Amino acid sequence: MRDGPRVLGMGVEIEVLRDRDVTDDMVKAFERLLPQLSRSAPALDAAALRELVAFPGNRMLIARVKGEIVGTLTLVMFPIPTGLRAWIEDVVVDSSARGQGVGAALTREAVRLAEAAGARTVDLTSRPSREAANRLYERLGFRLRDSKVYRYAAPQEWDS
Repeated sequence: MRDGPRVLGMGVEIEVLRDRDVTDDMVKAFERLLPQLSRSAPALDAAALRELVAFPGNRMLIARVKGEIVGTLTLVMFPIPTGLRAWIEDVVVDSSARGQGVGAALTREAVRLAEAAGARTVDLTSRPSREAANRLYERLGFRLRDSKVYRYAAPQEWDS
């Protein structure tokens, strides 16, 4: 993988984090960004962020505008019998930077990385209420699949 950030139009720099890149400023940026994605997501300290970044198959991308971290995206890749799969997860762009091409730059770079790794497809999910994000994904070539997404959440205590 190449070193250093890629500048992708409109002054947006995208970089893939490595565990050695995690700084206090990075942790503070995630403290600001994660609540904009999920009210229930716990805050990440430096150790937790390093663990996510170092996890095999994860590529944590960050976007900067004028040096400030304004967005993040996690690309998850894993092999299965039918080939290498890629999923885009936890995309968040700071409310102050929306509409400036940050989400598009993050997504394009994730797709580029997935294709370079040999993934045949890249999947993502997005809530219907996120209308701007859904328009963006369609504009970037993603197509709505006729599928259902199921989620299992383990109960706190199993019945005996």
